[in-house]
Amino acid sequence: MSEPQALLQMRGIHKVFPGVKALTNVDFRLFPGEVHALMGENGAGKSTLIKVMTGVYSIDEGSVAMEGHPISIHSPLESQSAGISTVYQEVNLCTNLTVAENIFIGREPRKFGRIRWKEMNQRAEALLKERLNLHIDVTQPLHFYSVAIQQLIAIARALNISAKVLILDEPTSSLDRNEVGQLFRIIRKLKSEGLAILFVTHFLDQVYEISDRITILRNGELIGEYMAKDLSRIDLVSKMIGKELNLLEELPKSAESKKFANQEVMVEASGLGRKGSIEPFNLKIHKGEVVGLAGLLGSGRTETARLFFGADKADQGGLTVHGAGQGVHSPREAIDRGIAFCSENRKTEGIIDDLTIRENIILALQATRGWFNRIPRKKQDEIADEYIKALNINPKNPEHLIKNLSGGNQQKVLLARWLLTNPKLLILDEPTRGIDVGAKAEIQKLVLNLSQQGMSFLFISSELEEVARVSDRIAVLRDRRKVKEIQEEEISQQEIMQAIAGG
Repeated sequence: MSEPQALLQMRGIHKVFPGVKALTNVDFRLFPGEVHALMGENGAGKSTLIKVMTGVYSIDEGSVAMEGHPISIHSPLESQSAGISTVYQEVNLCTNLTVAENIFIGREPRKFGRIRWKEMNQRAEALLKERLNLHIDVTQPLHFYSVAIQQLIAIARALNISAKVLILDEPTSSLDRNEVGQLFRIIRKLKSEGLAILFVTHFLDQVYEISDRITILRNGELIGEYMAKDLSRIDLVSKMIGKELNLLEELPKSAESKKFANQEVMVEASGLGRKGSIEPFNLKIHKGEVVGLAGLLGSGRTETARLFFGADKADQGGLTVHGAGQGVHSPREAIDRGIAFCSENRKTEGIIDDLTIRENIILALQATRGWFNRIPRKKQDEIADEYIKALNINPKNPEHLIKNLSGGNQQKVLLARWLLTNPKLLILDEPTRGIDVGAKAEIQKLVLNLSQQGMSFLFISSELEEVARVSDRIAVLRDRRKVKEIQEEEISQQEIMQAIAGG
């Protein structure tokens, strides 16, 4: 049986930003009546490809055709005119306007320049019933309805402009299971009507539940296009992260085997969870233990860390710290109880650009003392010099602005900031992302040395080699659920990948 003609075909797409090849010779096809999943880790090029498709970016090289006819897309309006419409993760509608107004905004039915409100409301109601099987009051403001309903309104707006291609960018990230089920019923109905649907998600279970075809990108390059039924989960994960399962090498542990069963429990999560963020889980971290969190992007790793630090408030379960069960309700409370957190967002949640190395290092300690109990300048200088030397921070001048440091040295400054508070548990979220190999090795060695001295760690990394090397135990997350704990003697990249892939 011959393959149908692609509705949308992109060939040889190149997109370069200053110093970065975002897309290199990428081919991509969308077929009518199919759900096509676009997969790849952070930085793979998914967002760039979608922005090229929707006219946010112009391509540097390559061609785009719609129903076999070449088209040029230089703006979102041109993309929309070609029949391409997008529903983003964050619903970009006007919550103060009614449902009908949101569906028809900019295209309201008019007579003699005046909006025909009754006609607009009737047409909106009919569209929702006939295409989405949704029965709601379209005269209510959008904020009256749940995020799930708002997603469907955004889809209705896309259908109202005669979309042939519907791009759903992380549409399920804020939905619970029942709401995801409702959305999937709608997607299947639209698919049966011949719509081509591009589905972007980090949830593997959802990919295999709804998708007919899968395209994988890695580092801006096309890895391949596959029928979902022919691609196993383990092969999908392997292709996304660039590791063939049978070629994985075991990494020697950098520290001698440690047994923690009889060690003091520093922190214990019991049924801890947050709706729409991470499903309830149990996890113990003992004194001197490095517990790794492994999983693909979007699996819930950072969300777990933020619950431990009180940056997000849990709405289920509890957290026990040093045997006390009152939990952690804010970052300030976490710091007071001996928990520190190095965020993965070094630029936005870590360094203060216009402050010096010294000022960035003493920041957390100063916060614990209160801003009216200033650390004397002489003491600040001593502290900065001590940690610059201990962590080999370059340049050595504590008055150097941190924004002018390399990524690795910025990360070391953040580590110094939190080590200065003498934490009992240090949460490291992607501590070695974007830094050179030498700095990466230094940070890993520091973690192992400090754990031997009794400091506990929650260690998050996208790199399987790294999380396997430093961890005494690994909790594996998939689709916002903790799916497995891998004990020290079982830790291997193969074991982690199989748990991530599941199924």
